[in-house]
Amino acid sequence: MACVALRPVREESFNAGDQLGPVSVTNEILERNQLSRDYLVEPIIMNSNMKIPPVIHKIIKMTLEGLENGCKPIQSPEGSGGAYLMQDSSGLKYISVFKPIDEEPMAINNPRGLPISEDGEGLKKGTRVGQGALREVAAYILDHPRKGPRSYHNNDEPGFAGVPPTVLVKCLHKGFHNVEDYQNVSGNAKIGSLQMFMRNIGSCEDIGPSAFPVEEVHKISVLDIRLVNADRHAGNILISKDGEDGHTILIPIDHGYCLPESFEDCTFDWLYWPQAKEPYSADTIDYIKSLDAEEDIKLLKFHGWDLPPKCAQILRISTMLLQKGAERGLTPFAIGSIMCRETLKKKSVIEEIVQEAEEAAFPGASEAAFLDLVSVIMDCHLDELFQ
Repeated sequence: MACVALRPVREESFNAGDQLGPVSVTNEILERNQLSRDYLVEPIIMNSNMKIPPVIHKIIKMTLEGLENGCKPIQSPEGSGGAYLMQDSSGLKYISVFKPIDEEPMAINNPRGLPISEDGEGLKKGTRVGQGALREVAAYILDHPRKGPRSYHNNDEPGFAGVPPTVLVKCLHKGFHNVEDYQNVSGNAKIGSLQMFMRNIGSCEDIGPSAFPVEEVHKISVLDIRLVNADRHAGNILISKDGEDGHTILIPIDHGYCLPESFEDCTFDWLYWPQAKEPYSADTIDYIKSLDAEEDIKLLKFHGWDLPPKCAQILRISTMLLQKGAERGLTPFAIGSIMCRETLKKKSVIEEIVQEAEEAAFPGASEAAFLDLVSVIMDCHLDELFQ
């Protein structure tokens, strides 16, 4: 097989959230012309100081080799958006999963027949159509390893929650869904997230939660609380077995609705599992203490996503709640219950805290002053609820 070379696309001002239709990246390499081949997989690098980690390089290389060998993308029958299983060169195993932004729910090329968003808002409150891929990549970047926050240049180590390695790519193949006729030109390449395919024996929908190790449920609860996941259900937690001792491992996927602009649609299926009522271990509490929302926001900016102000504020508040709750010895259930609504119409406790702070804040108050106010009000609520 011929050697496959990766050509990163460098784009300094990519903003998927402003796009409801097909998105193209333009530079001196990727002009709109007829391609010499009918497939393409290239990483989008939005910061010239970034380096492609070895694990990401390998995923892209093997995905490209599969297309080069004629192994077509296979559309997943699951989900409400377009998702494609990408094969290796043998066609005998899956390597990655590609999710194009123009095939997201309510996007122009959505293959499930969902209506196109009229105002740009996604299926979940506080999210935008076309930003799902950015959120998928952000969840991987912010899933820091146990020994410390992910560095700016080495994000190759497994994260605490085990989010699969994920990267933003430009991908072209006639097998993807297109409303208009397909043409083999680079301008028709799709932008989306490419995530390592994780071997599994099913999802948590297939097995009762009593079989899951406490620490596996807890690691996902930390991720979801911190990133305010608006779409965590049993179907997007995969189950795997450790090859050495058969230990059950839970793998969180589908993070296109994390880091929203509001807490309104925050949803955690694990909230009702028995493990959620167990206290966090000392190691997990230490990990929670190490989290730093400001550094996370800087890290995302380094990788090319300048988190919108409301999303950044939500991340700061959710991290604050997680840390205050862990410090008080609260369980994932107790903390998660503060973030999730009991009914569609009744605001969650965290929404009430934010509203109370907004009403008490002086006009023109700085973000720091507002967060200080949120902190004081949050302490009062936590003391009342769990005294």
